[in-house]
Amino acid sequence: MRRLFLAVCAAVVLVPAARSADESGPKAGEKLPALKAFGVLGLIEGKDGDFVKERKDAPTIYLFVQAMEGGIPVGGRPAARFMKVLDDKIADTSKDAVIVAVWLGDKAFDKHKEYLPKINMSLKFEKTSLAAFDGDKSGPNNWAVNADTHVTVVVANNGMVVKSFAFTSINETDVKPVLEELKKAIK
Repeated sequence: MRRLFLAVCAAVVLVPAARSADESGPKAGEKLPALKAFGVLGLIEGKDGDFVKERKDAPTIYLFVQAMEGGIPVGGRPAARFMKVLDDKIADTSKDAVIVAVWLGDKAFDKHKEYLPKINMSLKFEKTSLAAFDGDKSGPNNWAVNADTHVTVVVANNGMVVKSFAFTSINETDVKPVLEELKKAIK
């Protein structure tokens, strides 16, 4: 009985400290932190760079993709469909907006760099840059990426966070609210 009581007490104390799976990414209104990652395709290619510095104040959607060792997004085909539909429709919202998709995953940096060109060959992105982060699943410093989410989406404009989305299940129907936030931010 005493062990059960201690276990319940520990759970009550520890659960609030854990980050909810529906929270990920910096808060709306915050200045965008630096985003240093290895650019595989797009804005920065074949080297490390700061994607926020590259984009400056331009409208940008940042995706942080939790990926398995082979580079496949956690969430598989539905996550890939989300990214492809977002890529296809972003120009309808803003001709200046682009997407920066950063692959995350423990000890898989080299495999992500190798696999991302294959993903691009399959999905044929036009407005999406692909990058790999050399670090743990929580992503770059100050981005507050929750490692329990499959995809974290950060909508940004004028160097500020407009809104962050945390998806533990994602598909192409999730594109609409993301683009609506971008549209509101641009107006």
